Amino acid sequence: MTNLQGDTRVAEVADGVYQIHTPVGTGKAAFSFNQYLVIDDAPLLFHTGPRSLFPAVRAAITRVMPVERLRYAAFSHCEADECGSMNALLDAAPQAEPVCGRVAAMVDADLFDRAPRALADGEVLALGQRRVRWLDAPHLPHGWECGYLFEESTGTLLCGDLLTQPGADHPALTRNDILGPSEAMRRAMDYYAHGRDAPKHLEKLAATSPRVLACMHGSAYEGDGAALLRALSRALAGES
Repeated sequence: MTNLQGDTRVAEVADGVYQIHTPVGTGKAAFSFNQYLVIDDAPLLFHTGPRSLFPAVRAAITRVMPVERLRYAAFSHCEADECGSMNALLDAAPQAEPVCGRVAAMVDADLFDRAPRALADGEVLALGQRRVRWLDAPHLPHGWECGYLFEESTGTLLCGDLLTQPGADHPALTRNDILGPSEAMRRAMDYYAHGRDAPKHLEKLAATSPRVLACMHGSAYEGDGAALLRALSRALAGES
């Protein structure tokens, strides 16, 4: 795993997939924000980060490649940390376009300086040698426009807020338990919508058999991602 040092950490969590990790706050208020950069002929960034972090995120991207090369800026759902600095990113990368699901394109498009590319459930976007597949997951964990991207060659699921880990002292990639910390976070501040179709959506994500779960807050997880997603489904259902 490659680690490029700086104020904001950049680490390769899968072949050609870089985590941009920024810790913020201290003590009980400590948290972290991750973006993921997928390198190929048409590079893609998953989540832009909040506007306040854009200078750090832009500088981190340039440690891996020129920011002007960026072709796609994807997001799971509309929140400040998912797409808050989208317009600043589009200004820095003139060829980039937003990427999201069809519902997000319908309700969020007016926020952005360039029209988003809307992906249907299961639709594949070719980046060159790599392919990313969009997976609709409304209300999982929140936001009716929510969805995720699966990078097929590395088995990396860009899984947004599903396994949010509090605190700011996280390795880039871990094989240790992340469900326990994320469930502790959910019990303290339940950010899940608990939609009726959550088990079905989690099973659809698990069926991709991800080898890496690229979480937006905390560490990315390397291992049996399908088993972990099914354990999350049982936890949401109140099973042991």
